[in-house]
Amino acid sequence: MKKLIALTAIATLAGVTTAAAHAGHENTSSFVSGLLHPLGGLDHMLAMIAVGIWAALVGGNRIYWWPVSFVAAMLLGFGLAAAGVSIPLIEPGILASVVITGLLIALALKLPCAVGCIIVGLFALFHGAAHGLEAPGGSLVGYALGFSVATSCLLLAGLGFGTVATGKAGKTILRVVGGLFAAGGLALAFTA
Repeated sequence: MKKLIALTAIATLAGVTTAAAHAGHENTSSFVSGLLHPLGGLDHMLAMIAVGIWAALVGGNRIYWWPVSFVAAMLLGFGLAAAGVSIPLIEPGILASVVITGLLIALALKLPCAVGCIIVGLFALFHGAAHGLEAPGGSLVGYALGFSVATSCLLLAGLGFGTVATGKAGKTILRVVGGLFAAGGLALAFTA
C-alpha cells in the first residue's frame, strides 16, 4: 500500500505540464475552477506537496500546523487579492516557495513549529493571491472552497509520501526529492 501511494504521487507529478498553468478553467463552475487551479500549475503542485513532505520529514506537531497554516494563509492571500489589495512579486514568490521548500527538505532543516508556520504562511500568501487574481466570475466562495480542497489534497499527498519514506534510506530519498523540487523550481523560474 505504501508503494502504491508513493507511485500515485509520482505519477501525478509526472503527468502535469507547466503549459496548463493558470489557464483553461474559465468555462467551468466556480468550485471546479478552484479545484483545478492548483492542479493546473506545476509550481503550485510542487510547493504544496513539498510543504507536506517537509512537515512529515521533521515530524511532531508540524504535520498538523504547517498544512493548516498554509491553507489559512492562502485563503488570506486570496481574500486580499480578490478585494483589490496589491501584493507584489506574486509569481517570483510562488517560484521561491518551490525552491526554498525543496531546499528545506534537502537539508532536512528542523525548524521550530512557529517559524515553519511563518515560512509556509508567507509562501501560501503568494499562492492565494494568484488564486484571487485569477478567480473567474461567479461564486468566490465556491472557488475558494475548490482550491482549498485541492490544496489540502496536495498537502496530504506530500504528508503521505513523507510518511511512507521511513528509515535512513527513506529519509535520504526524501532529501533527494527535496533537491529535485528545488531544481524544478529553478527550472520553472528560468523558463517562465
